Amino acid sequence: MEMNMEMGKIIRTLRMSKRVHQEDVARYLGVSAQAVSKCETCAALPDITLLPAIAVYFGVSIDELFQLPDESRFERIENMMQRESRIAPETFHQAVGFLKDILVEQPDNVRACTDLADLYNHRAAGDRRMAAEYARRAIELAPEEKPGWVAYQEASGAVCGDEWYDNHFEAIEYFKEFLRKNPENFPGLYAIIENLLADKRYDEAVPYIRDLQKIKDDYQAVVYLGDVAMGRGEREEALRLWDQAVEKSPDKWQVYCDRADRLKKLGKVREAMADYEHCFEMQQKPRLTDGLYSLAQMHELLGEYDAAIDDYRRILKCTEEDYGEVYEPVKEEIDGKIRKLQERKG
Repeated sequence: MEMNMEMGKIIRTLRMSKRVHQEDVARYLGVSAQAVSKCETCAALPDITLLPAIAVYFGVSIDELFQLPDESRFERIENMMQRESRIAPETFHQAVGFLKDILVEQPDNVRACTDLADLYNHRAAGDRRMAAEYARRAIELAPEEKPGWVAYQEASGAVCGDEWYDNHFEAIEYFKEFLRKNPENFPGLYAIIENLLADKRYDEAVPYIRDLQKIKDDYQAVVYLGDVAMGRGEREEALRLWDQAVEKSPDKWQVYCDRADRLKKLGKVREAMADYEHCFEMQQKPRLTDGLYSLAQMHELLGEYDAAIDDYRRILKCTEEDYGEVYEPVKEEIDGKIRKLQERKG
């Protein structure tokens, strides 16, 4: 494998992720700090005989010391987030270092920004799972004490009960400012409507729904108008509008999923299940399995454990067929759900 000057950047990223100084690396390798500095600034290549020691010091393979094309490194990071439920700290910092270096050279690189956001979200999700586990343990040990309950609510995203804590005020204000600059942006309108509806700010949501309708006159705005009607206590009008949304876009699987989500919350379980099944049957590969998860939950609530197990097995089969493999964290999670259901069956 041919050495190149880009190796210095990799060594610098590894050193910074390990949080050590050039002098520490130099001392370990038996060279001067100046030699390490020259290597990191790409002024000189490291002695090839030092590569095994460098690899051992940073806990990487020799191959990893050679510069991968940026595209390959992006793919590695993105695949890692899909495959691993928790990323080792050093690996995390190496990925962050690479992406931040990209942004120094290319401040407008959207992929680097998105991957950084996804990396931090991935770590936060893992931390929340751990927090929830310890919080549950605290609750079981001291069920009358409040701290464990508060910690679990925060870790799991559960409703706290304090309006100031549970609302989406800051996100809504950001979306408002964004839409002032980008008034016809579909994702921005979608985001602000969802958050306004979640906070029961129905009157504020309606103008944004009308704006959405002007941009894309399909089922989505009609579904949201149904949500507004339901929020105002107009149940029959809401049901009529959700049916109208399906009539407006009968060839869109998403509208059946949207109606099913709402029927499920109203306790119209069998109607919702029929919509979820229809939604899944309509999809082209690669299919989304959200509806199957909802079906599994409803079958479990009804005590139909065999059907719920079948739903989870369908998720595994669909993922295998459409995406080529099932990532281990997903498989472990679903296998755990199946085991619990089998235990409940007795």
